[in-house]
Amino acid sequence: MKNYKKNSKNLLAFVCIAGSLTLLLSSCSKPSMNYVSATPIAALSIIQASPDEPLIDFFINNGKVNSSSFLYGQSSNYFSINAGKDPIAYYNETTNKVILADTIQFNQNTAYSLFLANKASQPEVVLLLDSLSKPTAGNAAVRFVNLSPDAPAADLVVQGGATVVSNKSYKKSSSFVPIPGNMSYKFEVHQAGTATVLATLPSVNLSTGFLYTIYFHGLAAGTAANADQLSVDIINNAYFL
Repeated sequence: MKNYKKNSKNLLAFVCIAGSLTLLLSSCSKPSMNYVSATPIAALSIIQASPDEPLIDFFINNGKVNSSSFLYGQSSNYFSINAGKDPIAYYNETTNKVILADTIQFNQNTAYSLFLANKASQPEVVLLLDSLSKPTAGNAAVRFVNLSPDAPAADLVVQGGATVVSNKSYKKSSSFVPIPGNMSYKFEVHQAGTATVLATLPSVNLSTGFLYTIYFHGLAAGTAANADQLSVDIINNAYFL
């Protein structure tokens, strides 16, 4: 299988069509992308949220996307892909065996986030359509997704404050919700409808004009020793000037 180089002109064309988007970002440690596509194109970001998978490689249309293998909790920037029905596959980096393979419909001029989820014994993909619209004046926007297969439905809550998103079960997500920008927040994930804290995101600054995804992952039955306990992380999807 061969590697590809990123076509920055096609990605820039996508960015312009998507609505004056100046830059697409990811906050987590990430491998560099080296995939080329022909028009028509879509954009895709990859997130490894399966807590007990080994190092993985990601392929699309039989081309390897990543130059460095994905660890649990890592994500990629958006990269351009062929629109249409594209075969995707995750491989165990060490054994080169397929972890999961599928074919996914990607629409032209549309951005997506693709999560590898669940345990290694039951791998699943969760595909989110990323509606990258400029937040209202003075605001950032956050989206919440529950990717813990054995945790209860969850709420995203500002510590000591309001519930931002409520009652999301496994593989469910919210839309991007406006929240005042240029402020520091400490978020908690609560068992839905209760004050029981399942995971905490340390203080993060949400900047005006930015779009973020906060994702809840790990296992309720996990342990610190296995580094698979419940946790919550944040990704910068995009920003608007």
